Amino acid sequence: MNKIKSRSGTFTDNMKLPIHRWFRYSAGFSAEWVISEIQKFQDETGEKATVLDPFLGSGTTSLAACSIGSESYGFDGHPFVARIAQAKNLWHLDEMVFKEACLEVIKKAEADKSETLRHYETGLLGKCYDFDTLTKLDNLRNAYEDLADGNPIWELVRLNITSILRACSKVGTAQWQYVLPKKSKSKVLGVSEAFIGKAELMAADMEYAKSANWVNNAHIFEQDVRKNIEAPKCNLLLTSPPYPNNYDYADATRLEMTFWGEVNGWGDLKTVVRPTIMRSCSQHSAGDKVVLDEVLCDPLLAPIIDELTLVTRKLEKVRLTKGGRKAYHTMVAAYFLDLAKIWKNTKKVMAENSRICFVVGDSAPYGVYVPAEEWLGKLAIASGYKDFEFEKLRDRNVKWKNRTHTVPLHEGRLWVKG
Repeated sequence: MNKIKSRSGTFTDNMKLPIHRWFRYSAGFSAEWVISEIQKFQDETGEKATVLDPFLGSGTTSLAACSIGSESYGFDGHPFVARIAQAKNLWHLDEMVFKEACLEVIKKAEADKSETLRHYETGLLGKCYDFDTLTKLDNLRNAYEDLADGNPIWELVRLNITSILRACSKVGTAQWQYVLPKKSKSKVLGVSEAFIGKAELMAADMEYAKSANWVNNAHIFEQDVRKNIEAPKCNLLLTSPPYPNNYDYADATRLEMTFWGEVNGWGDLKTVVRPTIMRSCSQHSAGDKVVLDEVLCDPLLAPIIDELTLVTRKLEKVRLTKGGRKAYHTMVAAYFLDLAKIWKNTKKVMAENSRICFVVGDSAPYGVYVPAEEWLGKLAIASGYKDFEFEKLRDRNVKWKNRTHTVPLHEGRLWVKG
């Protein structure tokens, strides 16, 4: 198995790549793999690829397409993450103008002698920063907000500030980007150092992209793709949806959203983020929000209804024996209903004989196995796609000593023909 193939399910490699490395997001896959698949499609079909990603995240697919001159359409329902992707897509702006804007901000911020009030008012920020650091970050924010005039260059300045928030925090971050207020870290960057350093890196990347002949041909939208997808006909779909593994995408950016005043606490996520993203965690699909019987009655789930009913009913019973009693039964049902809707919507914008790839992983909440790729394949066929096959890439749930079950899991690529 070559390196690009084996690492197609990870974003880690992207942190070494220009533009991609501007913001670390917890989900995603290798940009180099995306490039290889676009080139392979074009070589094998003789067609120029028009790429669709209905789960764009922080922009990997669209930026990879830009790097080789392909047109792309990317969507994400998470408002904060979609804005990150849109900001990255401004790589084509003048890097000197960007650097000048950053210098204006840092000069104004360092001249500001006011002290933050938020260290005492906001619990999460007070836990993540000492008083002096939060004051300097707030002064950066205030300077940015005073100077921003509608020119898109200021979105890049905002992204710079956003991208240094964790580097300047004294607390740790879990592998999947959850903040760990009780865990301290050894290396913490100073605010000015981090801001100026990131400005230099971003400007260098902008210059590089132009010298490497990147093409500004990406169309990025904040859009809940369960409701609709509007795009010209595409012939290649490369994406990685959330896995049914209880990862909370809404919570992953809570620190950044709190800093910008978009949420004031964990509870705000249910109104600001959760309504427009897939239901892949129990916090998003509790019994007071999702009624299992109603979901199972939806005609879109008919192709998998027998297997899905068996699994969800088992989870409904098993959860009562567990301390947390997490609503995995409704989560699994809602998850596949959401993806059934997305299959239906993507079919409308995919050309005949198109190629589709979902990087997916299975799961086993409370030890009850959920064959994600098999069910997704059946839902794809029911939506009008032709056939599917699964290519396993790696085993999962094998190295963590504190895993809650021993059910073998895997990750791979679900290939579907349009």
